[in-house]
Amino acid sequence: MYRLPLIIGIVLLFLTEIARVYFIMPFPGSQQADTINLAYFIAKNKWFLRIIGLVLIALPVYRIFTTGRIRIKVLLAIVFIFYGAIFYLFNFRFEADKMFYQPSNKNFATAENNTMDGNRLVIGVEINGEAKAFPIQIIGYHHQVKDTIGNTPVMITYCTVCRTGRVYSPFVQGHPERFRLVGMDHFNAMFEDQTTKSWWRQATGVSIAGPLKGSALKEIPSRQLTLAAWLREYPDTKILQPDSLYKRQYKDLADFDRGTIKGSLEKRDTASWKMKSWVVGVKSGGQEKAYDWNDLVSQAIIQDSIAHDPIVILLEKDTASFHVFNRNVDGRNLWFTRDPGNQILSDTNTHSLWNMEGRCISGVLKDTQLQAIPAYQEFWHSWKQFHPNTTQYQ
Repeated sequence: MYRLPLIIGIVLLFLTEIARVYFIMPFPGSQQADTINLAYFIAKNKWFLRIIGLVLIALPVYRIFTTGRIRIKVLLAIVFIFYGAIFYLFNFRFEADKMFYQPSNKNFATAENNTMDGNRLVIGVEINGEAKAFPIQIIGYHHQVKDTIGNTPVMITYCTVCRTGRVYSPFVQGHPERFRLVGMDHFNAMFEDQTTKSWWRQATGVSIAGPLKGSALKEIPSRQLTLAAWLREYPDTKILQPDSLYKRQYKDLADFDRGTIKGSLEKRDTASWKMKSWVVGVKSGGQEKAYDWNDLVSQAIIQDSIAHDPIVILLEKDTASFHVFNRNVDGRNLWFTRDPGNQILSDTNTHSLWNMEGRCISGVLKDTQLQAIPAYQEFWHSWKQFHPNTTQYQ
């Protein structure tokens, strides 16, 4: 009569430890299903579930160790040792914030003192006249870096499995908040806020589980490009430097920028429209559209319209830095031409010349600045998952 409660209790204890981590980490088969609500329930009720499991096994265990046979006692002891190992691994080794740590030494350098290669990709942010660059090789490991730019608190985030860089205001309901990396959903990093324990998706800034489900963090405009390209526009920028405590972790991401990293979750598929293909996702006029990175590399300039907004996508000679602008100026849709390998554009409307930053440098439109459009380079599986209404540029 004690066998069934014993079996149910042991299974419950094991499932509580394994399932709550399995569903929010990139284990085989864990990221394809919509299990975030189940994962959240287990995570928030783990002590309740553990107590139920312990209550179920308490009397059977007592009876076995007082009157049971030696063989059964040994077998049960092995099960408990195995459970202890599982408990340790899934609570102190496999949880996201036990694998990826915040930088201990957050140091910034000017261009003169910088140690990062100019070809490295960065997430660049400018606020109130202050500019900072965050190398993806660094923030890709940490997943988030808290900082202040132009007297404005920011949270720089990056998910290497989705190739998504986003910058958010760390304020929730008007109050400053602290976040920890808690896991992932559909291969995208998730953060948990300290106050309400809600879970927030990195790619969209939307809370997907917990008391604040449906709320969204305010996104702060940012750009992905090479450090050299960012410095050309912001020569006084401050650049985040590597933390010496994490040299090995940064080295593991040395090939991430170009997509040649060994890990299958982060390596680029050079074919088009595959799960790990690169795309440029663009948002304009309430609509979203994806552009194949291979098309951009071959053409260097793509001109299109989204929700009646005319846009132009530019790729610099480094084949890594890109820009997206609205090409409407004073009610007139400009059409641009560009010589291969040239960093200068010409519009056929006025024959004015423009640089890669979208500024007219000569001609009748001199000093006119094109309006930047929110755009991101990321894996196709990520963009289509979190932007289900996206269209594809063909």
